[in-house]
Amino acid sequence: MLHLDAAATSPVREEALAAAWPFLTASFGNPSSTHGLGEQASAALADARTAVAAVLGCRSSEVVFTSGGTEANNLAIKGIALGKPRGRHLVTSRVEHESVLASADYLARLHGFEVTFVDVDAAGLVSEESLAAALREDTTLVSLATANNEVGTVQDITALVAVAQARGVPFHTDAIQAAGSLDVSMTATGVDAVSLSGHKLGAPKGVGVLAVRSRRPLEPLIHGGGQERGRRSGTENVAFAVAFAVALRLADADRRAEAEHRPPASIGDLPSSPRDVFVADVLSRIPDARLTGHASARLPRHASFVLPGVNGETVLLELERRGVLASAGAACAAGHDEPSHVLLALGIPEDDARTALRFTWGASTTSLDLGGVAETLADVFETVTALSRSSTLH
Repeated sequence: MLHLDAAATSPVREEALAAAWPFLTASFGNPSSTHGLGEQASAALADARTAVAAVLGCRSSEVVFTSGGTEANNLAIKGIALGKPRGRHLVTSRVEHESVLASADYLARLHGFEVTFVDVDAAGLVSEESLAAALREDTTLVSLATANNEVGTVQDITALVAVAQARGVPFHTDAIQAAGSLDVSMTATGVDAVSLSGHKLGAPKGVGVLAVRSRRPLEPLIHGGGQERGRRSGTENVAFAVAFAVALRLADADRRAEAEHRPPASIGDLPSSPRDVFVADVLSRIPDARLTGHASARLPRHASFVLPGVNGETVLLELERRGVLASAGAACAAGHDEPSHVLLALGIPEDDARTALRFTWGASTTSLDLGGVAETLADVFETVTALSRSSTLH
């Protein structure tokens, strides 16, 4: 099977598993214990925190380990908004992950916040002008993803952060899809808070990180023993924190190495990156297909389409039967009958949104692999279209 659903999850890296294993076995101490076993766990946790901070360009004291990206987003949005609010107004967009939208809804329903959804264009981009127009004197937080999980569009986060900072508004970004593909360090982007998820990077499921600048008060969501400097109570998962640190370091090293060897954006009028070659191949083989998201400002290993006239789930099932694993969009929304809220926010008709396909891959996937997928997809599209026409006639 060829796994082209990397945006949903990734396999655990052997190095991350090896680093975590001692803390799942012999070195099982509680990092809050004062004996030798506990001190060993505490030291490993501190080292993991330092390693994460080095990649994210922040202090180790600003790193909070969580149970995953969803918790990190919840803690960022609710925690900053309720920590020391200068008002009860939040700015986000309608193309964000459900954990961001649900957190905004929570603040609106239970804490009287007003939420402004900043406009996005047909590719999902937020302009500096749109963000500036959405900000108010009582805006307490802006939360916009670095890269969209469904359509791959990458925001100009640095420019958007500058707009918010000029008005003194804290800025949180969900960088879960971007980490490992883009530089998500806080020094590079200027954000006040950034969320990451371990299993998108090669760590186990069940661990994530929120890095938040110490100048931003953070109201905890989980209360108890005061672990994570009072920001997230509960005995720390040392093994998974260690695995996360290793996976993040390796993913960032791979990103930097790949960036050094990446070809120019284009050579004449020809696409040069494996992503762009794959997109061009699919669009040439299936004239009815349409790329979703931005054509160039998108993640380097992400291609998403709508295929009007066919059922997306039927196409996915047939692709799997032929050895290709892809998705219709966000895995956490899989099984729902409603079309993607992201695609609807981009102005894509509901019927077309139901035909969505997303192909996302890891560094080991080759151009040859992608070429084979484009050919297989075209054949599947033709087969499904023919069956659909046949059933309509009968």
